[in-house]
Amino acid sequence: QVQLVESGGGLVQAGGSLRLSCANSGRTFVHYVMAWFRQAPGKEREFVAAISWNSISTYFADSVKGRFTISRDNAKNTVYLQMNSLKPEDTAVYYCAANLGNWGTREPVDFGSWGQGTLVTVSS
Repeated sequence: QVQLVESGGGLVQAGGSLRLSCANSGRTFVHYVMAWFRQAPGKEREFVAAISWNSISTYFADSVKGRFTISRDNAKNTVYLQMNSLKPEDTAVYYCAANLGNWGTREPVDFGSWGQGTLVTVSS
């Protein structure tokens, strides 16, 4: 089982950038699909981005496409979310998640392991 811990959240002005990290302290996540989700106050958790185990493939929510990138370093057991051109509507708690082999899904229920989340606040 992977054990995920996010970091890197904070307060940033609109147009700025942040890089989130998700470190795994459990078993290696080399075979896992890794993803980022976010949840804004009063809203449901929504998919942001995902990356295949070998970093060859990624997919993104339309709302972040072209602004966010996802990457991973399996040797460091860490996945990253680089967020550029941030907007106030990107404000949310960002969660790292893992699933074993279910590629292409955007549904939170398909991810069995979650971190505790890190808050990103984008001011206008």
